[in-house]
Amino acid sequence: MTHARSHNAHAALMSLEAAAASARGGFACMFSNSDEYETALITERPRAGPLREATHRWPALMFVGCALLIAGTVLLLK
Repeated sequence: MTHARSHNAHAALMSLEAAAASARGGFACMFSNSDEYETALITERPRAGPLREATHRWPALMFVGCALLIAGTVLLLK
């Protein structure tokens, strides 16, 4: 019985050590300094495609929507 317990404890300890090593590896950074990171970021951005900037139609649509909301409120309360 003691042998089985020590075997289970050893297996549990090995499992915990493996989990700890795996967790430590997840926090590792693949860049050694910020220059490498910035270089990789700059080269990756064009591959991701053009960024869609906010179109200039949104402010106009918001203005029209708010104007309709105010007009509807005024007509409803009148």
